Amino acid sequence: MYELKTKETDASVIEFIESVGSPQKREDAYQLLDIFTEATGYAAKMWGPTIIGFGSYHYKYESGHEGDAPLVGFSPRKAKISLYFATGDTRRDELLENLGKHTAGKACVYVNKLADIDVDGLQALIRESVRFLTERYPSG
Repeated sequence: MYELKTKETDASVIEFIESVGSPQKREDAYQLLDIFTEATGYAAKMWGPTIIGFGSYHYKYESGHEGDAPLVGFSPRKAKISLYFATGDTRRDELLENLGKHTAGKACVYVNKLADIDVDGLQALIRESVRFLTERYPSG
């Protein structure tokens, strides 16, 4: 049976941030930690070895595949900072217009540094993702 790699762990968020090689990415990670915590009201938890997640929800697809995931999160990766928001939310594209310099994939939004984006726009994306997922998956 397939086992999810990205599961909530007991690893220390602070130790993970301290292990980030780039001083700028480390500083951005601490600022993101504050922004996500304030916007969600959830404590940060490590999901897998590299994702800092906030809150959680349980999903089940029509295919029968199910699991748990953070409502929102981020990861200060070497190349870019990955921001994780809900997929399938029709408001996401509209909110991304106010974010600033970024690129977006299906589930991730990538930024070079926190200074490139608008913090109010980021907070709006965080709050919308949490709202969308808690309405879509109310049992989580």
